Amino acid sequence: MGADMKAVTAPARKMRAVPDTRAKILKAAREEFSQHGFAGARTERILSTSGANPRMLYHHFGGKSGLYVVVLEEALFNLRQQELKIDVDHLNPLEGLIALFEHIHQHFDSDLRLVQLLRNENVEKAKHLKTSQRVREMSSPVLKLIADFLARGAQDGSVRTDVDPLHYYVTMVALCQFHLSNAHTLSFIFDQDLTKKDWRKAHLAFTIEMVKAFLKPLDIPK
Repeated sequence: MGADMKAVTAPARKMRAVPDTRAKILKAAREEFSQHGFAGARTERILSTSGANPRMLYHHFGGKSGLYVVVLEEALFNLRQQELKIDVDHLNPLEGLIALFEHIHQHFDSDLRLVQLLRNENVEKAKHLKTSQRVREMSSPVLKLIADFLARGAQDGSVRTDVDPLHYYVTMVALCQFHLSNAHTLSFIFDQDLTKKDWRKAHLAFTIEMVKAFLKPLDIPK
């Protein structure tokens, strides 16, 4: 290989290494924070797992707190991406609201680390999340999506007219993750394994029917 080629490839390898290092730190940090929470997490373990050095952690994230906030932001960003994948133009309002519920349910079910991260941050009273402007900006599109579905449904008579978008979203999230965050205690109390795929599949079908029944227009006697 000639000198000119070496001069080109060496910087290229260095440029690739920077985002790779950042991604490796984030991956290790997500595991560490989800398992141990912010207080129990150790940057030494994150660095050991990612193969990075302290200088790179501080360069990319500014420290443990900054890294933790980015982990939360990325986890919630992935959830928002799933929520906004729904093809609103080809679904009627009721179908759209149910599709959103199924998207959220599937995302939590396939990402238990997100459930743990949110649980841990609630223990912290959202102290770190409150420092993120990015999270606030992420929240508005999904509420607008719900509001649009509800407005269209109220107009065409397919959805009841008294549903608040935020109440609906909070209820959906509760139905999608309560059985996950409390699976071990509930399994012991009721002597039934809530971690089994068959139970979770049946639970999803059950909750979908609940949501549909709630969203249907109220039959008010005259």
